[in-house]
Amino acid sequence: MTFKKLLESCFGYVSKLKDYGVTRNPTPPYEFMCQVGDPVLRARAEPVDPMKVTSAEVQKIIAVMKNVMVSSHSIGISAPQVGCPLRIIMMEFPSKYMKLAEKDEAKTRLYQAFPLKIFINPIMEVTNCQKIVLPEGCESIRGFTADVPRYYEVKVSGLNQYGKAHEWQTHGWPARIIQHEMDHLEGSLFIDF
Repeated sequence: MTFKKLLESCFGYVSKLKDYGVTRNPTPPYEFMCQVGDPVLRARAEPVDPMKVTSAEVQKIIAVMKNVMVSSHSIGISAPQVGCPLRIIMMEFPSKYMKLAEKDEAKTRLYQAFPLKIFINPIMEVTNCQKIVLPEGCESIRGFTADVPRYYEVKVSGLNQYGKAHEWQTHGWPARIIQHEMDHLEGSLFIDF
């Protein structure tokens, strides 16, 4: 490749970055997943005022979280991952993901399909202290995995996107996702375990 072609390639890349808003000073909620090294991922998230759950501001954060989760093909996300240090988590494991999984993998990891779940100001309770060690990854630390011990069964309670209290007791893979997202609210990452 000639030097001229290399420069043209670089300028083309820079112009593409402009399309993604890289040259702007974006403000949260970001339309992308924050990456390890961003201080928001290491800060303890603040509670959401229950009276503001249905506000335009909180609803925008929830909408952006959902868009980023879907566009990144992720199964869970926390508000800190889009730059908002607030106690909001969201997760979904669609049945189409079950169909993509190898049968042995689905059995070993205790996969279960479940619809979109949103918890604002979540509180988690361990309902079975047995721990299972499985590989885990995170969209905020792309390209890396680690074996992480997680409780087999948990119950999470909090507010939904409409400000109504709800809870969910689950085990296996969904319980792992809950614990992973709850860690984000405490400023912890899976590489810390």
